[in-house]
Amino acid sequence: MEKLLSARLHAVKVRPYLADALFALHVVEDRSVPTMAVDAHWRCYVSAGFVARTPVEELAGVWVHEVSHLLRDHHGRGERYAREHERHGPGERLRRNIAADFEINDDIYGDGLPLPTGVVLPSLLQLPDGLLMEEYLRTASMSGLAAELAWLDCGSGADGHERPWELGPDGAHGLTRQQRDAVRFRVAEGIKGRPGSAPEGWRRWADEAFQPPQPWRQLLGSAIRSAAGAPGVGENHSYRRPSRRSAGVPGVVLPSLRRTPPRVCVVIDTSGSVSDAELGAALLEVMAIARAVGGRRDLVSLISCDVAAGIAVPLCRAEHVELVGGGGTDLRSGFARALRSRPRPDVIVALTDGQTPWPSAQPACRTVVGLFPRAARKVDEENPDHVPDTPPPWARVVDIG
Repeated sequence: MEKLLSARLHAVKVRPYLADALFALHVVEDRSVPTMAVDAHWRCYVSAGFVARTPVEELAGVWVHEVSHLLRDHHGRGERYAREHERHGPGERLRRNIAADFEINDDIYGDGLPLPTGVVLPSLLQLPDGLLMEEYLRTASMSGLAAELAWLDCGSGADGHERPWELGPDGAHGLTRQQRDAVRFRVAEGIKGRPGSAPEGWRRWADEAFQPPQPWRQLLGSAIRSAAGAPGVGENHSYRRPSRRSAGVPGVVLPSLRRTPPRVCVVIDTSGSVSDAELGAALLEVMAIARAVGGRRDLVSLISCDVAAGIAVPLCRAEHVELVGGGGTDLRSGFARALRSRPRPDVIVALTDGQTPWPSAQPACRTVVGLFPRAARKVDEENPDHVPDTPPPWARVVDIG
């Protein structure tokens, strides 16, 4: 046990973003386990003989390997795959285990975790790294590996198939569904809070763990079209066509309600916290916004804003617009500038990273906010208790990226 826990401490040292998950595992000694294995309830079953003959650094890699199965929910995903494709039995169980190992082993080792002998990698079948378990199952039969990897058994936590040695849902020291989700959430927040310290596969997992990817371009376009088509937007009274109600009031000419194309003002956050790549993406979105309002580029204006707002530039002259800024962030000046422009816009679209104060009162027009992704939006190293303002409830918010 002392050697096993020393290996876990080494795993925490070299993979600190997985610390919450590693310490959440409860160790169960069992001689019938080939090496180390996990179940869906976050119990780690360990063979004493395997621990005795394995170096501490390699044991640390096994710790990371087993907890990765649980964080990636290979238990639930394996069960779903077997049910949807009607693939059951020991052979299919082994295929799912191999595919799950392919998913996690391509970025586990190195940087303090030596590559152990016999590790299962996608290159064994000339497959690319970076795919998911389901993709490996669809693209390779793995029949050639089944005979030589018959010893491979990471437990039900890797493929969803229960083992005889496992304690089951009613056994001691298992985590509830809420506790398992809490561990995953803390690990995901730790990875997103320190960008760059985790491999790409883990960053992708953290981004999607509790917020599945959304078609944000369609969502942003839909939000703008919905705001532009809302009642009252672009509507005005006109005497060019008298109202049909004039017939009921002899001698009085009543104006009719006419709908004109809506005007959109785009406020782009150009503060120092927004990268050049995001500014370039913002300009692309401005062109998409113009298409969302019927292609009338003359009805779309553009304001660049950090602490101070620039002038509103019509989009028809915006091909060579220079987005100026680079200082702090205060989009309130951008909103004020947009509302002072003539004619006044019917819709304001703010493209920002969200690290800004917001207007205290709702503007007299529809508002859509596109948020650039920020992994550590709630982190302030100088003041850990500081929480930046979130977009106000009167704005329609769409996460970009």
